[in-house]
Amino acid sequence: MALPPTPIRQLSPEDASHLLRRTSFGTTDAEIQALAGQSPADAATALLTFPQTLEASGFAPLEAVSAGAAVKLVQADWLWQMLYTPYPLRERLALIWSNHFVVGVDKVKNVYALQNYLNLLRSRSLGNFTTFAVEIGRSPAMLHYLDNDQNKKGHPNENYSRELLELFTTGIGHYSEKDVLEGARALTGWTYQGGKNQNQDFAEEPRFVFNAGQHDTGSKTYLGQTGNFAPADIVSLATNHPATAARVAGKLWAAFVSSTPDPAGTSGLAQHFAESGGDLRATLTHLLTSEAFYSTANRAALFRSPVEYLVGAVRSMGRPKLDEKAVIGLVNACARMGQDLLHPPTVKGWDGGREWINDTTLLLRMQSAAALTLGNNAPKGEALTPLSLLGRTDALHSALDSLNDKQRNYLMLISPEYQLI
Repeated sequence: MALPPTPIRQLSPEDASHLLRRTSFGTTDAEIQALAGQSPADAATALLTFPQTLEASGFAPLEAVSAGAAVKLVQADWLWQMLYTPYPLRERLALIWSNHFVVGVDKVKNVYALQNYLNLLRSRSLGNFTTFAVEIGRSPAMLHYLDNDQNKKGHPNENYSRELLELFTTGIGHYSEKDVLEGARALTGWTYQGGKNQNQDFAEEPRFVFNAGQHDTGSKTYLGQTGNFAPADIVSLATNHPATAARVAGKLWAAFVSSTPDPAGTSGLAQHFAESGGDLRATLTHLLTSEAFYSTANRAALFRSPVEYLVGAVRSMGRPKLDEKAVIGLVNACARMGQDLLHPPTVKGWDGGREWINDTTLLLRMQSAAALTLGNNAPKGEALTPLSLLGRTDALHSALDSLNDKQRNYLMLISPEYQLI
């Protein structure tokens, strides 16, 4: 059963705040008022329309003196894009998909590979899911991270084949160990050239190659089908498995609607994903215009990750310009709170949700909030408001009325309400 459509109506300021905080990290009163009065469909269409042009930053990873320094600059440049792009949904989608098609800088340190990977997350996040998965699988970052560059005829490496099924598509319970092995055989030959030494060649550009001599051309049986499958065939069979629709729907639900699974809601979204042929733009449009998205029961139902916490704060201040040192400081603060960009704890990614919040991370959030609002070097941005930051015009009034602007901003950033979206 599909998600019921939203009744034809105009967005109230609180609806607009809800939509923008969910899709754009953070928002200002001016942005909210510009969106209020539009229909959910028109608002979603505008948010889901964006170019791939990036904002100029002062970070130059290719000029770094070491692989570790280059990685830090790649992280900082990505955070810069989140902070200052006019198209924040593009970067939020990239962040979401980076926690699905996981690559980690503990292993991948090549600048070109990381930048290519990020650009794929941006450019394919609203396209066809099969195409997205194929291109990610061919990227040097993924080939190196999950060892498919070592996958050769007669000596199959099962790492990528296993994660393709377990994490990227069907999920556990929908495949066998034989599928993993047969998939690995079919995925042989996908490799890359250049930039192989991640510590020494971090500024050398790698490129995807298909090595036909390393490809196993024998017949394989995979997910119930038999044939002389090529690598892209295996990815397509996995992405088009019925269980994949449910898995993708669950990811999108957890990213945009609620940390609490809703079988009816995710089932309807999975049906829409499957019927659209894996069209991510159509699926997200359906989700962002649904009654479930705007339901009062699903307000404040998502925990802000460390990146969402800090980027949301700065964007809600009107995106005041920070210098490069301050942005690197925010990257490090996110890492201390448990979200080191491009460095999740395992290929499974971050669990997120309630796991973001504990005594240590709450204290770190308070310290970061103080630096952004009360510190001597606090950015000179717009005053935060309950509508822009918390999504309500009546939030915390009694506590805020007697405070000055800096104190009010700090209190809102450390409030329990701001930890949720």
